[in-house]
Amino acid sequence: MTANHRRHSLDAAVWHTSTYSDNGSGCVERGRLASGWQAVRDTKDRDAAGILIFGPHTWQSFVQAVRTGELDS
Repeated sequence: MTANHRRHSLDAAVWHTSTYSDNGSGCVERGRLASGWQAVRDTKDRDAAGILIFGPHTWQSFVQAVRTGELDS
């Protein structure tokens, strides 16, 4: 996949900020990509260099771990 293709895919993402986020600069956004892929970025740095991309299975594992408290300290 070329950088141009990745950028185009990110431009088509539908981004959402959690309702738990404040209106300050400490927010995280999730973007839905094609085929169930998910992107996560910091609202302070929306540049593609700071975006993490997760495949569908990895994303579901992460969401399940959050829901069950597996990642709680």
